[in-house]
Order: sequence, then structure tokens, then C-alpha cells
Amino acid sequence: MSKPNDLSRSLTAFEQDSTLIVVIEMSQASWLVAGIVPGVDREPLKKVEPNGDALLRLLQRWRDEATKAGRMLKRIAVAYEAGRDGFWLARWLRERGVEAYVIHPTSVAVSREHRRAKTDRLDTALLKRVFLGWLRGEPKHCSMVAIPTLTEEDAKRPNREHESLVGERTRLVNRIKSGLVRLGIRTFKPMLRRAPEHLDALRTPEGAPVPVNTLAELRRDLARLHLIRAQIKVIEAARLERLQQGPEQGPHAMVRLLARVIGIGVETADMLVQEVLSRNLRDRRAVARYAGLTGAPDESGAKRREKGLAKAGNARVRRGMIQLAWRFLMFQSESALAQWFRSRTAQAPKTRKTMIVALARKLLIALWRLVRTGAVPEGLALRPAI
Repeated sequence: MSKPNDLSRSLTAFEQDSTLIVVIEMSQASWLVAGIVPGVDREPLKKVEPNGDALLRLLQRWRDEATKAGRMLKRIAVAYEAGRDGFWLARWLRERGVEAYVIHPTSVAVSREHRRAKTDRLDTALLKRVFLGWLRGEPKHCSMVAIPTLTEEDAKRPNREHESLVGERTRLVNRIKSGLVRLGIRTFKPMLRRAPEHLDALRTPEGAPVPVNTLAELRRDLARLHLIRAQIKVIEAARLERLQQGPEQGPHAMVRLLARVIGIGVETADMLVQEVLSRNLRDRRAVARYAGLTGAPDESGAKRREKGLAKAGNARVRRGMIQLAWRFLMFQSESALAQWFRSRTAQAPKTRKTMIVALARKLLIALWRLVRTGAVPEGLALRPAI
């Protein structure tokens, strides 16, 4: 049965004689555009400048060729693979009446030869085949990526910037500590507010002060650390301000609901809502698959084994859910999910790392149901509503 948001095949009736089919192989220097023009025997291939206006001029030229050949075009369907250019072109084309789709790169089957030929010309030919099959409604040719609005894309930026800054902060702290351990100094704490004032008083085990060049390097690292910590505080304060200004607006209501769960903070709640829970996923299997928390079976003949996590989904959600699953066992020890985990690992403690992935998958689905239908998982402890 077809789903209303099924992106694995087109649900629109396809008439090839009245449809201009175009695929784009995008690069930083130029775009290679290939098309199937109704009424034209050749399959045109044209390299254009990487901008939308040049593409529109090419589409209009091919439309005129189809008209001269006696074909009246009803649709123009354009597709390209998701990559560094993002979704701006698809949104831009749709605003101008052109059907635009973004192909999920990993959904396109390619040759498994050890050294297969790979050129932009061959890639456009492959994209034309899979896009044509998708337009015909045939499953398993390729899958399309859901195109977010500019607002939806922008809503993810604070959380992703916060994650990047936290990683940079950890790197700097480790760098400072490593530089001092090399001199035999282990008691210095870079995260203290007055840490730069304590540098001059540091002494090596031999009683010597920190060398001049090393001291200058540490001061620069501490200055960068201070800047990063200030930026993290700005992002966190802005997030709380947005939640207070529009507490019931769309994703904000989901964030506030998740933050009521004991063990989930605002940072984790915001990440889950912006990355996965606000998406229009059709069922629980799609939720787990998007997070990459499903298995990768390897079955052939009598062989039956699991290769581990598929890791084909959103890595941020996957990492966050596995970390949250461990926290969940501490803060929600009386919940049904925590009791299920303990019962499955009581007799086999070595399976805890394997089973925590299963718990993370179950927990993500439970949280998805919580924000979608309001169904509270059994035994889940909630903070009072604010």
C-alpha cells in the first residue's frame, strides 16, 4: 500500500511524451545537465555555469525544441543528487513552476567492479535511468530526499553549531592539559574562570617556571577557550529565549514536552526535535531507520549473521540516542524500558553494549509517540509542566 509521503517512487501519473526530464551532475566549477526531450531523438548533454539562471535558459531552450517537434510539454522534472549545494536549487526551481527533486546518493545502485569507470557523463546517464524509473512509479530505483524549507534548515543551525563548539572546547582543554603534562604539571584546570592568572605561578617538578614559548602558547589557547565558552553561552541563552517567546509554536511545544522527561535536558530535546521528531516520518520503522539504529543482516544460504548497525541514518541522532539510553537507565530506572533492559542483560552482562542499541531504538520510538500522540511510556517520570 502506498504511503502519502513515500519518497521511494513517484505517485503521479507519468506521461513521457509530455514531460521534459532533466538531471544535473553538480560540481563547484560547472554543472553538467542531461535531458530527455520529447520528440527529439538525441539525448542532449550541456555544461553550464553553476547558477540557476543559466539552468532556466537551458530548460527553456529544450522546451522550445520539444514544441518545434510537435510535443506540448505539461511537466518539467529536474533531479540532482544531494550534496554540498544543499536544497536551495530545488526550492528555487519549485518557486518558478519546475518540479525539482533531490536524489538520495546512497539509494542509487552502482556497478560493483573493483575499478569502475566514473565520469560526470557516466553519472548523468545513471541518474537519468534511475530518475526515469522513479517517475514511472517503479520501486527501488532510487529514493528522494524530503526537501526542507529555509526555516526548517535554519532551525537546525544553533544545535549543530553548539555541537561543533563543544567539540572544539574539548579539543582545546585536552591540548592545554597535554602541553602541561609534558612538563610534569598535572593540577592545572583550564576551565576555571581565573585560569590565565594562575599560569605564572605554575612550576615544573624541577622547580622551573613554564618556558616562555609554551607559556605564550597556553595564553593563546586559553583566550580561544574563553571565546568558545562565551559563544556556547550565547547559543544556549538564545535557545531559551526562543522557547519562552513562542512556547506553543510548532517544534517548541515538542521541545518543552521532551524537556519534562527526567534525564532529558533542553539541549538533547532540541536536537531530537529538530533532527528527527519534527520530520514527517510514516511509522516507527522509518523513525528507527532514519536514526541508523537498525541492523544490517548478512544472510546467504545457511549463513545467518548480523554485521552490526546499519549507520545509514542521521549520525547526530544515533550518537545522541545511545548516550541518552545510558542516562535513561540512571534517571528512569523504574520505567518499563529500563526494566526490560535489565531483564535482558541480567544473565548476560557482556551483552549490555549490544542491548543498549536496542534500548536506544525503543526509546526513540517511545519519544516519537510521546510528541506525536501524547502517549506516555509506561513508568516514565515527568517533571511538572511549566
